Amino acid sequence: MPRTARDVVFVDGVRTPFGKAGPTGLYAETRADDLVVRAIRELMRRNPSLPPERVDEVAVAATTQTGDQGLTIGRSAAVLAGLPTSVPGYAVDRMCAGAMTAVTTSGTGISFGSYDVVIAGGVEHMGRHPMGEGVDPNPRFLADRLVDPSALVMGSTAENLHDRFPGITKDRADAYAVRSQQRTAAAYAAGRIQADLVPTAVRSAERGWGLATEDEPPRPGTTLDGLARLTTPFRAHGNVTAGNSAGLNDGATACLLAAEDVARELGLTPRMRLVDFSFAGVEPEVMGVGPVPATGRLLARNALTMDDIGLIEINEAFAVQVLAFLEHFGIADDDPRVNPWGGAIAVGHPLASSGVRLMIQLSRLFEEHPAVRYGLTTMCVGMGMGGTVLWENTSREAAE
Repeated sequence: MPRTARDVVFVDGVRTPFGKAGPTGLYAETRADDLVVRAIRELMRRNPSLPPERVDEVAVAATTQTGDQGLTIGRSAAVLAGLPTSVPGYAVDRMCAGAMTAVTTSGTGISFGSYDVVIAGGVEHMGRHPMGEGVDPNPRFLADRLVDPSALVMGSTAENLHDRFPGITKDRADAYAVRSQQRTAAAYAAGRIQADLVPTAVRSAERGWGLATEDEPPRPGTTLDGLARLTTPFRAHGNVTAGNSAGLNDGATACLLAAEDVARELGLTPRMRLVDFSFAGVEPEVMGVGPVPATGRLLARNALTMDDIGLIEINEAFAVQVLAFLEHFGIADDDPRVNPWGGAIAVGHPLASSGVRLMIQLSRLFEEHPAVRYGLTTMCVGMGMGGTVLWENTSREAAE
């Protein structure tokens, strides 16, 4: 029988504080699967009206699916989190857009009627599993000149983007990075970010047991002078530094999606409605420009322009990548619609988990701005892709 598409809503989202990858980072001795389990458990605790058996699927992304990020992590995390064994799960990999893809894929299942309620998220422990661990790229990529050699090094693709957009100077990228740090510091000071952070137990041989309650990467004292002195590791006299890029990080995210009618039946409050999404490919050597065609297609398909978009959460893998997006759409570098609470340059980018972090922040911003109707979450993706999701503010309807 033909089915009618159902409205899909974002109900709630949480994340662990993000840590710095490496032997001294927050989660150096914490398993990756335990991070995402902590997020799933907190999501269920915060939504007690949801019977665990009503969860129809658990989709969890990881870029490096090995070790404690392997074993079909969506299913293993569901079991470890204490969900009924009747709840299935699966793993997702679209590199940086893993959690975003977990949301769009499982959300499509809700729209189609295959699911009523799903949990979607992502995890990346870059300290245990560096990006590219165990990967064996086919030699034909280079032998057949399918990609430029720089396409396999993310920092080099960012330098290529500076070449593509010569008006985006290092000074401009550094200024954007400082602003990200400042906005994150202001959001922390106002208590805006902490509400969705899951306190997470950590331990180390030196410090013993502790509790992670805030992101480890932010550097609120960052200055333009300080960034100007950093080295450019990907190219002599280049533009990309550790200061105007996201770091190497560990962390997990999880969110609750539902059919809108089911959410209301279960006493769950929708925060925003999934309208549409788009993924697009670009030349791998300039992968940072991926959000441009993904967003352009999405806006055109929905008969919208950027003037209709009141809030934009864009992942800050590199400052140049954000600035290329803004320049293409004629948006000022300091537009208040864009990452008003800062972004990944400050809080970190644990690869596959970051898409849901963007959604968590957008949903909170919608609550603060009930007059805004539409918002975007968008990000670039390794190997030359971009992804964008269009959301509608349910707080606006409640205010009316």
